[in-house]
Amino acid sequence: MNIKIFFSDIDGVLTDGGMYYTESGDEFKKFCAHDGMGMKLLQKKGYKVGIITSEDRIINRNRAKKLGLDYDFHGIEDKLECIKDFCKEENVLLSEIAYIGDDVNCYGLLSNVGVSACPVNAVSKIKSISNIIKLKNSGGNGAFREFAELYL
Repeated sequence: MNIKIFFSDIDGVLTDGGMYYTESGDEFKKFCAHDGMGMKLLQKKGYKVGIITSEDRIINRNRAKKLGLDYDFHGIEDKLECIKDFCKEENVLLSEIAYIGDDVNCYGLLSNVGVSACPVNAVSKIKSISNIIKLKNSGGNGAFREFAELYL
């Protein structure tokens, strides 16, 4: 496979999927530094890296900015259609995209990209996708880094 771009979901992949709120209503998430380094390692090898998430939260935008990602898509309901449009704009094939996701809203995209992976704690429907790489690490615990290292 000639992968050019790696995309990741956020909740359940780059985080443990938990939604944490303070009494005053502030939301916070725990991101794994190893995953961030996995993205940097891919970029150093010439790959482009991005996130695609159905949520549109400042905390996710801040994480993307801090990591210096090449692409970040927020508030995306149909991830497959978004990436199909992206491929047309960037002149890349869907088969040149790698994606890691964990839940049913990732199913369409995971089923159509060149390389797909999921954390060990992904839902059963995602794990049932043929040829998906089932990682040993859980979301928020180095799953993206594991994916990156497997590919590199």
